[in-house]
Amino acid sequence: MKFIVDVMLGRLAKWLRILGYDTLYDSTYTDDDLFFKAHQGKRILLTRDSELARRMNPKYCLFIIEHSVQDQVKQVVRHYKLNTKDYVFTRCTLCNELVEHVSKKLVNGRVPDFVFNSIDKFYYCADCDKVYWAGSHIQLVREVLSKLSLEKQND
Repeated sequence: MKFIVDVMLGRLAKWLRILGYDTLYDSTYTDDDLFFKAHQGKRILLTRDSELARRMNPKYCLFIIEHSVQDQVKQVVRHYKLNTKDYVFTRCTLCNELVEHVSKKLVNGRVPDFVFNSIDKFYYCADCDKVYWAGSHIQLVREVLSKLSLEKQND
């Protein structure tokens, strides 16, 4: 499943990328850009713009009613019954490209020394040249995702 989100949903785009979903976001996209990119790329448009939502086929658009990003993620996960486990951390949160596992020696000098000495697994985005690793923020992300998964299963 592929998404495109409007300018009001940048944080939602980041969370969908964390979940591993191909999610386009650009704060310069106009409504027409969103409309055409959604159709051309066979993407689901996520929007808080009611006018834009009315222009779209409801099958390919979800009007986001929630205000907090966690509730927005819940809304999308529930609506599309998204897998919140298997693809987590497989995309770059900045540019949306898939990341790849790289050997530790390839990141030497590119990450802080304490990270290099304490972490064994690294991931790399070739598109934006960013290195990722499981830092302290990962636990918070996993807790949020765990709550989403539990609530989804209990509905």
